[in-house]
Amino acid sequence: MTDLNQLKQDVFDANLELVRRGLVLYTWGNASGIDRERGLVVIKPSGVDYAVMTPDDMVVLDLASGDVVEGSYRPSTDAPTHLAFYRAFPNIGGAVHTHSSHAVAWAQAQRDIPIVGTTCADYFYRSIPCARALTREEIAQNYEQATGDAIVEIFRERGIDPDATPGALARNHGPFTWGTSPANAVYNAVVLEECAKTALYTAILNPALPVDEALIEKHYMRKHGPNAYYGQK
Repeated sequence: MTDLNQLKQDVFDANLELVRRGLVLYTWGNASGIDRERGLVVIKPSGVDYAVMTPDDMVVLDLASGDVVEGSYRPSTDAPTHLAFYRAFPNIGGAVHTHSSHAVAWAQAQRDIPIVGTTCADYFYRSIPCARALTREEIAQNYEQATGDAIVEIFRERGIDPDATPGALARNHGPFTWGTSPANAVYNAVVLEECAKTALYTAILNPALPVDEALIEKHYMRKHGPNAYYGQK
């Protein structure tokens, strides 16, 4: 069973790493982590300055209900989105949201981030999907929950493995990533932003986005496939 204090520390560290990596300005982002055995999610508090935030300020939520079970602050406003991921993607241990510039540009253009080179194929098996637009009713009534649901929906509709493509774009909003831990979710957020940047430059230079899918397949599988041989055993 995960030590809850350690999970709070891990989530706190993940939030600060987003700032160090230049993915978050002011309080424009959040990271969370989950204790699956207890059904508890730890997330940063809403709008608290990173300079004064401490591990004890992290807010603990019940996965099933979304209710606050520990903490003196209100949780991040994006908490319902994180909860939607944890409920739908059983293997993830952490989730992240940022407003990193290049990823936001693709979200605002309402386009998937295409995987058109080997750098991004090492981490994302398929193009990073941009979710559908929310209805006005969804925006008015349950915006953050609907944001998560729309992302889960596109993964199911397209048959995308969330473990192999650990990120998505909320349309006209920004990127969300996830991973095996809060730290891994941050890692994937950094990679997603780099993918967004290089894909944008590629699209400017050659809008046809030429790529041999066999090359993408090779690079992903040599790192993550059943016969992976990248790195050390």
